[in-house]
Amino acid sequence: MANKVKITFVLPEMLQQDMKQQVVKDGYDLRGKSRWVSEAIARLLEITVFPEFVKMNDEMHGFGKFESVVVERDLKKQLDDAIIHIRKQYPAMEGVQSRILRTAIVQRLLG
Repeated sequence: MANKVKITFVLPEMLQQDMKQQVVKDGYDLRGKSRWVSEAIARLLEITVFPEFVKMNDEMHGFGKFESVVVERDLKKQLDDAIIHIRKQYPAMEGVQSRILRTAIVQRLLG
């Protein structure tokens, strides 16, 4: 477990429901949610213009649900680097980590 890090973030209830349905549809078990979200984050961070995607996702509101995932320490490091990268472009942006996770989930749902 020392190689993994727990991340908690907020998202709208509908997005949470869509994500859970897609995780099952994609053949992951309930524990597979963390793997599914980890893969979504990795895919998002591979996109050169991911900061713009995160900025566009700024329009989302109604964050009623807390969600937690467990990710590999390497991915958490990539996430931390991405947060710094985004903050340099959008210094006033709040809740960057949650935004990245929501964006990653939405992008994967759009598939």
